[in-house]
Amino acid sequence: MKGLGTMSVTDDAIEAIKQMIVDGELRPGDRLPREADLADRLGLSRNSLREAVRALSLIHVLDVRQGDGTYVTSLEPALLMDAMGFVVDFHRDDTVLQFLEVRRILEPEATAMAALTMPKHDIDELAVLLDSLGDRPTVEQLVVNDLEFHHRIAAGSGNQVLCSFVDSVSGRTQRARTWRGITQEAAVERTLTEHRAIQRALSDRQPDVARAWATVHIAGVEQWIRQTLVEQI
Repeated sequence: MKGLGTMSVTDDAIEAIKQMIVDGELRPGDRLPREADLADRLGLSRNSLREAVRALSLIHVLDVRQGDGTYVTSLEPALLMDAMGFVVDFHRDDTVLQFLEVRRILEPEATAMAALTMPKHDIDELAVLLDSLGDRPTVEQLVVNDLEFHHRIAAGSGNQVLCSFVDSVSGRTQRARTWRGITQEAAVERTLTEHRAIQRALSDRQPDVARAWATVHIAGVEQWIRQTLVEQI
């Protein structure tokens, strides 16, 4: 398996920064060298280094301070390694695809059931939940909102066992969704648009439409991972 295109270059940049921390060159609280100097030293383009820094800042490994440079966060070294490990190793593991396949089987049916059984007040509250993100949510805010959105719909199906399964499987794909939001252009906007469509289908009591939108929504994440992160070689 391998990442493709700029994805593998970004992974290389992340791995290089990780190695500097492992080797003790960068310690918690240290400031990174200037972007140009670090890119030259690591043999990376400034663009790929910039993407790596952006990704690592979103998972709190690096702290980008405007006008002051980029710092390694003051996390314990073991926590830093755990946070970085999932990004570097993510594209080598296709287990997440199996969880997304299960989501694609379960959640559309849960969503169709919710269109018939979920109380109107709870459906209206889904719109409030989506509105709470504002116009320009961060990826982290979106993923937290996303988990809550899908949990409420699963609960709205009226089947506690189904809700428990959906919650369990959905949580296992959280990091994948975060990484998609970081790296795929327009992923945030697409997610919000699809969530709105699902909420409207629930509000209109259209189970078939709700099922279809839920399928499209989950299949989009699955397709992205299949094509971009875990291409077989």
